[in-house]
Amino acid sequence: MKILIVGAGEVGSNIATSLSENHDVVVVDTDPEKVEQLTYSADVLAIEGDGSSLDILQQAGLEEADMLIASTDDDETNLVTCGTAKTVSDAFTIARVRNKTFFQTWTLSEGAFDVDFMVSTNLLTADNVARIIGLPAAVDVATFAGDLVQMAEFELTQGNDLVGQTVAEADRFESLTFAALARDGDIIIPDGDTFIEPGDRIIIIGEPTSIQAFSRTVAPPNIPDESDDIVIVGGSDIGYNIARRLEEQDIESRLIEQDVDRARELAETLQYTLILNHDATDSEFLLRENIDQVGTLIAATDSDEKNLLVSLLAKNIGVQRTVAIVEDGEYAPLFEAVGIDVAVNPREVTAEEIIRFTQERHIENLSLIEDRQAEVIELEIDEDSILTNRPIKESITGLPSAVVIGAVTRDREFIVPRGDTVIKSGDHVVLFVSTDIVSEVMNSI
Repeated sequence: MKILIVGAGEVGSNIATSLSENHDVVVVDTDPEKVEQLTYSADVLAIEGDGSSLDILQQAGLEEADMLIASTDDDETNLVTCGTAKTVSDAFTIARVRNKTFFQTWTLSEGAFDVDFMVSTNLLTADNVARIIGLPAAVDVATFAGDLVQMAEFELTQGNDLVGQTVAEADRFESLTFAALARDGDIIIPDGDTFIEPGDRIIIIGEPTSIQAFSRTVAPPNIPDESDDIVIVGGSDIGYNIARRLEEQDIESRLIEQDVDRARELAETLQYTLILNHDATDSEFLLRENIDQVGTLIAATDSDEKNLLVSLLAKNIGVQRTVAIVEDGEYAPLFEAVGIDVAVNPREVTAEEIIRFTQERHIENLSLIEDRQAEVIELEIDEDSILTNRPIKESITGLPSAVVIGAVTRDREFIVPRGDTVIKSGDHVVLFVSTDIVSEVMNSI
């Protein structure tokens, strides 16, 4: 399949790198440095130019393209690009947007803007944050199979009860699978004899109730439950959508917004969220409002620097758990290195959703793990799969070793995958797969 990507920023580059192994990928961007960097870092053709220009799109091979992905940081450019492409091409168009009005218009009017599939960065990010808040101590959470299956990642610090145990000793929950350990930048597929070390990030897949119970066994005593007091700093569109998601879950929160007009607007639209009009970097204000006793603080302003400052200040006065929005993906490791519990990158969340949608074989859901070193993939199994009508202990031998079957669902029922489990056509299977063998696995299954 030939795929044309407009925008070589963080989103576009991630998508291009993921798709280049199995597809003919062409990337267009106005920034010559980004074009040069992508040319040398990925197996793609990168072209300098304005992707909203029909002439540039034709030079990039638009008329032969099967799909066009508009992923620049400007909503209007992405919409114009899709509309321009449709004037001479039948390519399937995907647009990334932040403006909720565009997304609502597209949702209510099929084919609006000549966009076939639209991804709302801010809504996806808010959903991601809401999932993380709901699971104490988790640094990453994703759901699969209509919420019947959950993947969660936890970082284990020195002193945690699981440190020093083997995976067999730690695996005390019936409906869980220990899929992998992330250690020193590497992904390890453990067996029962693998010892858990301080600093390991453990990735588990299973029923949400079991993962919730597991999270309480690994969480430090001061890590809050989701029902504890939650404060959002920043009335950005992401901050607003996080508050709205929490309201939908019957979780009341407080939101601090410095701009008086924006604070008034939020107060009129968020019925169950207390809006505080003040500067969140004022420590006296934070103490006066008892923010030091808050369970979770979410820094969601439009500035990475302010999100870092607010999060560090919150930690300093005693907030138990901090979640920060980080627009620049290169900053995310820095945030976590200085003590921020979870850094959420909207661009990574967006790239993940687009990559899922563009897979050659339809993938029901997908989550990228540890800077794209691995993927958790949900597939619906058909009659021709090597997994069909065979016990897992037999069928798994036909797959590479760096594959773990984490969960199976059948007719909306969760099935614990064990060696004797027989997978049937129509089952949904959640796999943990190292990224470098995804293509091999997809071709095998």
